[in-house]
Amino acid sequence: MASKAQKTLIEELVQHYRDNIPEFQKFASVLRTQILGTRDLRKHIEFVRDRVKDPDHLREKLYRKLSEANSKGRAFDYSTKNLFVRINDLAGLRIIHLHTQQIIPIRNSLRALLDEERYRVIEGPTARTWDEEYKQFFKDVGIATKTSKNLYTSIHYVLKPNRKTPITCELQVRTLLEEVWGQVDHELNYPQESESLACKEQLAALARATWSCNRLIDAIYRTKADFDRLRSLES
Repeated sequence: MASKAQKTLIEELVQHYRDNIPEFQKFASVLRTQILGTRDLRKHIEFVRDRVKDPDHLREKLYRKLSEANSKGRAFDYSTKNLFVRINDLAGLRIIHLHTQQIIPIRNSLRALLDEERYRVIEGPTARTWDEEYKQFFKDVGIATKTSKNLYTSIHYVLKPNRKTPITCELQVRTLLEEVWGQVDHELNYPQESESLACKEQLAALARATWSCNRLIDAIYRTKADFDRLRSLES
């Protein structure tokens, strides 16, 4: 249960965010434009989505943080001074690409862009995945991994612009099929998890089906690359 003072604090935090939404919108919009304006990035991208968090979703997230703090006997130490640093997904972008091997040039081009524009990488890149084989692939290309328990797959960054205002942005990189599953799961299972066992099982089945399609797409592109390599050797 939240005390009256804690409820008042959460409402103050939500209002503080509302007052600053234009700053987050500008941040996300500028970063999206920079990504799409980078030729080496653009050729590997299907599209980029940007958004800012709904204030009601922030309220729900803060109540979850409060409940977690209370259950662990910790202080709920959020304030208007640290909110935009403690909550990193108030602004968000997703880079959507087609197959897994594109992660390597996307990672390299992103690194160059962020360095050129003087963004600070607060966290990441970190790949959240449940597939052990793909976890090894991420490790082999120098991307840290984190086990995903809910069949969610995506690469995450937390970025801060080169400015005094203490705001951050979450950047995700995922395949088109991972985005399909993510959108369905987000619609039905967020911010509150579905209480329907059948729904949860079907979402898990969809995650495995889309991941199988991801594997097939990766295999097709590897086959094409091997075919082209052999042809070049023969010519």
